[in-house]
Amino acid sequence: MSGHSHWATIKHKKGAIDAKRGKLWSKLSRAIIVAAKNGGGDPVMNLKLRYAIEKAREVSMPNDNIQRAIKRGIGETEGVSFEEITYEGYGPGGVAVMVDVLTDNRNRTSGEIRKIFERGGGNMGAPGCVAFLFERKGVIYVDAATTDEDTLLAQALEAGADDMKRDGANFQILCDPARFSDVKEKLEQQGVKFVNAEITKLPKTLVSVSTAEGQTVMRLLDALDDHDDVQNVYSNLDVTDAMMAGT
Repeated sequence: MSGHSHWATIKHKKGAIDAKRGKLWSKLSRAIIVAAKNGGGDPVMNLKLRYAIEKAREVSMPNDNIQRAIKRGIGETEGVSFEEITYEGYGPGGVAVMVDVLTDNRNRTSGEIRKIFERGGGNMGAPGCVAFLFERKGVIYVDAATTDEDTLLAQALEAGADDMKRDGANFQILCDPARFSDVKEKLEQQGVKFVNAEITKLPKTLVSVSTAEGQTVMRLLDALDDHDDVQNVYSNLDVTDAMMAGT
C-alpha cells in the first residue's frame, strides 16, 4: 500500500469524525473566501471555488456559512484579508513536507510554523526546497472490493481521468486538477462510490524511514495540520502498518 494514500485516507476518516468541527469549518471558510476573491463568486466559472464548496459540504458545513464566505470573498461584506502561502521543509529522516496556509499575518504564521517544524525534529527550508518532489493531481480512491478493475478503468477514462492504479485495498484514479470536479461528477453519475476524493500534491517517490522516525514524522504532520492557518499538509513519507499501530 502506498504510504501517501494510506496517510491521506486515515486523515480523511479522522476529519470526517473530528469533534473540532467548528475549527474545520473555519479553515474551509477561508478557502472559500480566497477562492471567491481570486476567481469570482460563481462556482460554475470558478473551479477552485467549486472544489472548496464541495469540501465544505462533505463535512456538513451549513449553506449559510458557505454563502457568507462567498460574499466576503467577492467584497459584499467586510472581513479579514487572507494570503495564500506554501511553506516547505524536512522532517526526521529527510522526509519532505509541504504546508499550505491561508493567513492574515504572514510574519506570525511563518514563525509559528517554523517552531512546529523544529519541535517536531525537522526544519523549515527555503521556498522550492522540496516542491520539485511533488506533483499536483486530482485523486479519487475507490474501494477495490466494490467494483471490477476493467469496468472502473473504462469508466474513469471515459470521465476524463489520466490513469488508474491499484493501491492496496483501493483503486487510485488520477486526473488533471482542472478536470477533477468533472471527473468526480461523471463517476458519481455512474454510481461509483468514493473512499476519498481530493486535489492534492502527490509525492513522485516515497521515503522509507524507521518505524520510530516515521512515528515522529506523523506527529509533526499532525501538529502542522492542527494549526489554525494550515489548510493542507503533504509529505513523501512511506507510512507502514507498524507506524500506524504506534500512533
